[in-house]
Amino acid sequence: MEHDEVLELLPAYVDQELGVSETIQIERHLNNCFECQQDFAQQSQLSAELKSAAFHFEAPAGLAQRISEALPKERSTFVAPTAKRWQPGERFGWHLDRFNVGAFLATLAAALWSVSMFLSLPSAQDQLTEEIVASHVRSLQVDHLSDVISTDRHTVKPWFNGKLNFSPPVFDLAPQGYPLTGGRLDYINGRPVAALIYHHQLHPINLYIWPTSGHDAVPRTETRQGYHLAHWTISGMTYWAVSDVAVVNLTTFGTLLTSQIKQAG
Repeated sequence: MEHDEVLELLPAYVDQELGVSETIQIERHLNNCFECQQDFAQQSQLSAELKSAAFHFEAPAGLAQRISEALPKERSTFVAPTAKRWQPGERFGWHLDRFNVGAFLATLAAALWSVSMFLSLPSAQDQLTEEIVASHVRSLQVDHLSDVISTDRHTVKPWFNGKLNFSPPVFDLAPQGYPLTGGRLDYINGRPVAALIYHHQLHPINLYIWPTSGHDAVPRTETRQGYHLAHWTISGMTYWAVSDVAVVNLTTFGTLLTSQIKQAG
């Protein structure tokens, strides 16, 4: 190893930082070089002084804590609670997630649809009214107004014997302008009924009769599909009259018939 190279590596040699091969070559050179021996002695002395106690200081108390406090803190993982969202059913103690909210709304829609369908259904009274009007129209269309054609109440009334489980009251109102013209068997409100046929001028009047357990009720009129209807209850029988005559004429017919029934007792 050359002299300049030894001078360059001499500090590392003093600090024992060189490998075995370089250390051996430097030691061989030091044995024959007085100048390098002097440099080695100076650097060895300086290194010893730097390692002495005079160059070491004790750290002041609390230094480690202050350094720790000055270091940046780790990001907190704490998540502040957010405002609680309103959920359907919370007032009633129901805990609904997104799926349950959908099911709740579907059930609510089905319930509302069922209620609307129920409210849109015709009442029993409406169904009976439509059935009577349909029977009246049907009797006119097929020319089947009467099964027994007669103006004699003593012919019409006996005709129902054996055909019904009740005997309908039959009266002729010809002197009052409502002649009896016949009768037939019909089917109304889920049961066989008596249908008496009257006329007022050229207008036929169908009078449907069947027993009832209801109390007596005064005649009430209504209009459906252009036809007028009057219905009442007296002496355990229900009466429904339907025709295209004027309402006043149909009301008069009901009043006259009720008077006849009361007189017959």
